[in-house]
Amino acid sequence: MKLATIRNEDESTSAVRVEGEVAYRLNFPDVGELLRARDWKMRAHEESSFTVDIAQADFAPVLPRPGKIVCIGLNYAHHITEMGRDLPEFPTLFAKYPESLVGARDVIVIPPESSSVDWEAELAVVIGSTVRRATADMAPEAIAGFTILNDVTMRDWQYRSPMWLQGKTFEDSSPIGPMLVTPDELNGGTKPDLAISSHVDGEMVQEARTNDLVFSPTDLVSYVSTILTLHPGDIIATGTPGGVGHARKPPTYLRPGSVLTTRIEGIGELVNTCILEQVSQ
Repeated sequence: MKLATIRNEDESTSAVRVEGEVAYRLNFPDVGELLRARDWKMRAHEESSFTVDIAQADFAPVLPRPGKIVCIGLNYAHHITEMGRDLPEFPTLFAKYPESLVGARDVIVIPPESSSVDWEAELAVVIGSTVRRATADMAPEAIAGFTILNDVTMRDWQYRSPMWLQGKTFEDSSPIGPMLVTPDELNGGTKPDLAISSHVDGEMVQEARTNDLVFSPTDLVSYVSTILTLHPGDIIATGTPGGVGHARKPPTYLRPGSVLTTRIEGIGELVNTCILEQVSQ
């Protein structure tokens, strides 16, 4: 099953079920609210006579108001070893906030305060049921599905201190979507083996497979839920592969006018143009 959140003409939003090129409106304002319904899988399959051509859909962030966005650093084995580092014993965690999220075709806003805006294509886990201290058996059951997130990062702010958060959650910077895809539709299920890539102005800058993750989605659900309860609609971004602009020689960054395309096999793509934020004096 594929689910998305789309914007309506009256500026409201609707959760939709996507079948082929048609989106069927559901009786929920967004996918996050749908997932919070106890019987969300049944409700997502309800018949609907209200349809939208998916090619004309205006995608909002698939989860506009997640309670938590937990992000993972240093999680692709090939990238870690090629950098001469040892594989980590434990995941590296940091956070983003909902204000940073934009839709699959929205603009990425570059703040005038940063000159080092970088890309990070990521597979994102979406939680579908409340879970704490998930066991190996519980973790797969807690995963509603997967989506795409680009953890666009202001490197000059990220490295102002040992704590990364300030470079990771600038407003209107991180595209997410276009859809949530349930594990049964993806190769590998809750431990998916999918091609992931990003392109800048048509040039491929990242390419990997999600089976190269050191800590799998189910590992991460177990680990994070040991720290705090995960709720429906929460997000875990699983980390990015090699190819980020900051590691290039010389470093390369997104600029106003850059087009960032992020793809994951079986889920879709994000296509986002960068613009400079206009700050009133």
